[in-house]
Amino acid sequence: MKKKIRTALISLSDKSNLKPLLKVLKKFNIKIISSGGTYKKIKKLRFECVEISDFTGFNQILGGRVKTLHPKIHSGILNIRNNKKHQKDIKKNNFENIDLVIVNFYPFEKALAQKKNHKKILENIDIGGPTMVRAAAKNYEDVTVITSNDHYLELLNELKIHKGATSLEFREKMSRIAFAQTAYYDSLISNYFSEKSKSPFSEKKIFFGNLVEKLRYGENPHQQSAIYSQNQNFNLKKIHGNQLSYNNYNDIFSALSISKTLPKNRGTAIIKHANPCGVSITKNKLDSFKYALACDPISAFGGIVSCNFKINHKLAIELNKIFLEVIIANGFNLKALKLLKSKKNLRLIDASNFNFNQSHKFSSIGNSILLQSEDNKIFSKRDFKVVSKRKPNKQQFDNLIFAFNVCRYVKSNAIVLASNYTTIGIGSGQPSRIDSCKIAIDKMNEFTNTKNDIVAASDAFFPFVDGIEKLVQSGVTAVVQPAGSIRDKEIIKFANATNTVLIFSKTRHFRH
Repeated sequence: MKKKIRTALISLSDKSNLKPLLKVLKKFNIKIISSGGTYKKIKKLRFECVEISDFTGFNQILGGRVKTLHPKIHSGILNIRNNKKHQKDIKKNNFENIDLVIVNFYPFEKALAQKKNHKKILENIDIGGPTMVRAAAKNYEDVTVITSNDHYLELLNELKIHKGATSLEFREKMSRIAFAQTAYYDSLISNYFSEKSKSPFSEKKIFFGNLVEKLRYGENPHQQSAIYSQNQNFNLKKIHGNQLSYNNYNDIFSALSISKTLPKNRGTAIIKHANPCGVSITKNKLDSFKYALACDPISAFGGIVSCNFKINHKLAIELNKIFLEVIIANGFNLKALKLLKSKKNLRLIDASNFNFNQSHKFSSIGNSILLQSEDNKIFSKRDFKVVSKRKPNKQQFDNLIFAFNVCRYVKSNAIVLASNYTTIGIGSGQPSRIDSCKIAIDKMNEFTNTKNDIVAASDAFFPFVDGIEKLVQSGVTAVVQPAGSIRDKEIIKFANATNTVLIFSKTRHFRH
């Protein structure tokens, strides 16, 4: 059902791209009502407009807090055109229909990013705008609602095709978008107050996001998938290659979780199926990649490389030698970019602006959601306690902390072997901790076979001596594990009997 538009109400914070819209409204003799800055902008553009206070016969009050909250506005929007009782009320009060509502809200999201003052943030909570939008969206059978200038072109096409009217299909679509917009806006406010009051697990929890893109499919071709971001500007920039898949993103997030915890401008992490298969924080950038790759070059095939620095041409030459799905970096120099772009399907991601400002993570099944704070603790020596008679030297201690940091990003049960700030064996995702030990040792013996000082990290305590025994027999000289086993004393006793350094972490770090 087409609905002719005779009167439009326009109230905008973002007044961009307004002139082409006004031209079309004028063409179809649509009366415009507006207020405040939008009214001034329309008049400045030399279009006719009625100020809301003149339309309602009531001046705005409370410094502008109350201007559109008026019966004449909301009756004009909400009345059902073929409802006789509604029309009787409209006629009795000498009200008129409002057929088009074009509103975007006070920039609350921008205010959160720019302002620290709570009172100033409060003043950026829009009341009148969302109220009008909800009213128009509810009455979509008679009223058209537009909440973003992204939809101006669609509106203009509708008006041109239907000669100043809109179709029911279009109005229903815009209504759906409008309700999503008001829900998103309210969720921003709700989450702001939750954070302010330090109540992350409130009685009602609202999750929100902006669509980044619909993906070809999910983990498997029969599954649908999309990616959303809580930021309006997605802070990962794909600069080359095929569309990213669900599995690509899953691996990218795993890679960034590790590489962004590494020392500034240092470190390479290689990921396969959301697990690290090599990590190095060697200072030389080329070496850090080579050492990370050497940890498990077979698993690295078809994987993702994440460099916590800008990639240069020398490193690009090495990266170009193997098959990779994605390369992530804090930028690429021109020669490196030119070389890597020679591989048509290789995805290149600039993560220069990526940072961990998300304090919680969640997973879901059915209608239930698990929510927890992120495991993003920055480790220092104060977080560990030496419990063995033998004490670690500085390099051992630093290597143990490095290994333990990588270990928390490996699927549990997790064991990481390291030497010289580089992983040399990783065992992941096993129901038995001793099986993870065996896998890590086998990887080390197959690919690196190092005789240097080897350290080991476990994401949780060893429930029995057999695990640490297996590590020591393989050449490990220092171990870090969380405390908490009923057999902690046995583990310490074994470490002392074998002259092994043993350090207990004060926290456990499962990743299921």
